Amino acid sequence: MGSTTVRWITGKQFIGIDSTNHSVVLSTPSEGIGMKPSDLLLVALASCVAVDVVEIIGKKRGELLSLQISAEGKQDQDPPWTFRQIDLHFELSGKGLTEKMVEQAIELAEGKYCSVGATLRATANISTSFNITTVEE
Repeated sequence: MGSTTVRWITGKQFIGIDSTNHSVVLSTPSEGIGMKPSDLLLVALASCVAVDVVEIIGKKRGELLSLQISAEGKQDQDPPWTFRQIDLHFELSGKGLTEKMVEQAIELAEGKYCSVGATLRATANISTSFNITTVEE
């Protein structure tokens, strides 16, 4: 079971603390000192998928050297600004990575194992794309 605490600091600044006592600073863009809560949702999705992609590629005997995921969300123009489309783009480099391996890893991670993605799919379409840079062995 997940649990978090959000504490108000001042103005529109907050600190979020997770169940393992790690923290992140949150704020509105005008405050300029922390992440926007809606951007944090995109970070949560990308990082949830990332954990599983790394594990799956390792099990498939690929040697992942780098992974970066860019997430772009399109929201409704009116409150509550619901996300309707989220695009995840993966940039991977490594040894022994194939398109099939990466595609399967992303599909399993995003479609089967990521709890954040499973939750968001109720209101948003999630699409994925990737680019592989192969490093010679």
